[in-house]
Amino acid sequence: MSLSPDFCRRRQQRVLAEMDRQGVSRLVVTRPEHVQYLTAFRPHYLMASIACLESSGTMTLIAPNHSPENTAADQIATYEAQWHSTLRPEQHAAAAKALSKLLAGVPTEKLAVDASLTGLHTLKAAGCQGNLVDVVDLEPVIWQLRRRKDEDELALMQKAIDCTQAMYERAREIIEPGVHELDVFSELQSVAVATAGEPLSALLGNDFQCNSRGGPPRDNRAESGQLYILDLGPCYRGYYADNCRTISVDRDPTPLQIQAWELIQEVFALIEREVQPRANAKQVYQQVNDLLAGFQQGEFPHHLGHGVGLYPHEAPHLNPHWDDLFEEGDVFTVEPGLYSDALAHGMRLENNYRVTSDGVQLLTPFSLELV
Repeated sequence: MSLSPDFCRRRQQRVLAEMDRQGVSRLVVTRPEHVQYLTAFRPHYLMASIACLESSGTMTLIAPNHSPENTAADQIATYEAQWHSTLRPEQHAAAAKALSKLLAGVPTEKLAVDASLTGLHTLKAAGCQGNLVDVVDLEPVIWQLRRRKDEDELALMQKAIDCTQAMYERAREIIEPGVHELDVFSELQSVAVATAGEPLSALLGNDFQCNSRGGPPRDNRAESGQLYILDLGPCYRGYYADNCRTISVDRDPTPLQIQAWELIQEVFALIEREVQPRANAKQVYQQVNDLLAGFQQGEFPHHLGHGVGLYPHEAPHLNPHWDDLFEEGDVFTVEPGLYSDALAHGMRLENNYRVTSDGVQLLTPFSLELV
């Protein structure tokens, strides 16, 4: 399973429309997520690659070592990322040289890049003559376009979500008083890899601590009465899941914990009632913040959620520091939480949704129960 070259061509067309709007004749991207998004080629995380899109629609891909198959590229060149199995430190310069050879003699009137990672070697290879003022940073536009998830992207995200579901099912089997946080982490990593059918990154999410708002697993054992927050986010072939469940260690939550859990359930009902294209994410955050503020023995001190895809945190931001509007095709998280010592230490629940033409679709329809 990988991105579809056909859908990559559609994404290229959306980028081309933005290039035309800004008078850009050539776009060069080096951020690995952008290369994958536009060409279907997922670079190795230790190897450089370049995608170059001309206003004519021609896509050039510079790949390490070997020419990849099933890509949305019209021409492909390679460079040696390794010499005798040793990774070369000058890969970006080597990739840029390969691009320069293909572009030799092909002028460009107005160059655009994804500026956060595109370096000097690539700029020169792409035709920049030294005046950086004339180079357009198209990266914010690409981030915006990435909000709209196509079917091939959703398929990869669903596989990552499937991994989280299997992880929570295993967690409910093994979490009990005395269980060690590192053992829980190891078990969940194992079941995620088995579900994916291939190796995954080592972290698989942010939060694996018991009786804590979050953090990596510690040399610590769970105790009766505590709540175990698991915020899981495996990445499957470049695309992330991000959802959270809280489990009562002894399966006997207190009345106060149940009261907090019931209030958090109201948040998801609010989301499913209020969110649709053009709804204001900041206002939705404020509605939820006001709702949770009614709980006197806990606080809600963080964002309500965010977009997710090729990067763990994307737009839309359900956060008072942004003023985003929901758009059809967004995939986003909703993660209300309440925390206090009285709740030992608190709870967070997180679902994933996709914005449809008239509302939202729940992507994580598995148990939210504390027990």
